Amino acid sequence: MERTGTRTDAMRYFPINIDIRGKPAIVVGGGAVAARKCSAIIDAGARVTVIAPKLGSALAEMSERGSIRHVAREYAPGDLAGAFLVFAATDSPEVNRAVAEEAKARAILADVADAPDLGSFTLPAVMRRGNLQVAVSTGGRSPALARQIRAQLEALYGPEYGTALELLGLLREKLLTGKGNSTYNKQIFNDLAGRLPALIRNGSTAEIDNLLKELLGPETTLAGLELRGKDPE
Repeated sequence: MERTGTRTDAMRYFPINIDIRGKPAIVVGGGAVAARKCSAIIDAGARVTVIAPKLGSALAEMSERGSIRHVAREYAPGDLAGAFLVFAATDSPEVNRAVAEEAKARAILADVADAPDLGSFTLPAVMRRGNLQVAVSTGGRSPALARQIRAQLEALYGPEYGTALELLGLLREKLLTGKGNSTYNKQIFNDLAGRLPALIRNGSTAEIDNLLKELLGPETTLAGLELRGKDPE
């Protein structure tokens, strides 16, 4: 019998959501690729240091805003000490390899832009709608295909899904606080998840209120839930 752990066709990467808020991240490189990496991890709340002699325009703007800390020189061994995440994104394969080797020696998670096999993780193509995130990964084999699939998802799932998720979160909190029957709650959320996005997309505020009252009682309305003080449009 073949052991699962020895399969050569098993997926290499394990998908995971990780909280990097306040965590130190180091990006080695000052160009467009480094800027994309920085943008993603800044949005996730990381504390970002960029090591590069010069910065491209996008990173220069981030530095001026105080979104990143810039160390204006070439990478040197020892620069990764204390990092939680590392990104090697220079135009030099030799430098990227050196960054990857130091990260491995220090047991730091690393992404290597030009050679994914040298790193321990890759960044997927991500479609975001508020707190809704759908990630597409090709295991580093074809970023272009991942981007195309992301574009297709963006066409399918509009901003109404982010609003629906926010509303579902408020409703979930309300039901958990009320300690309702869990089986009944699951049925309610299945119904709401299937119907809310289209109602929000169409601006059907009155219909949403009627649906909430039908499923959760006459006291449950959009106004009462305080959906950031705005109608779900």
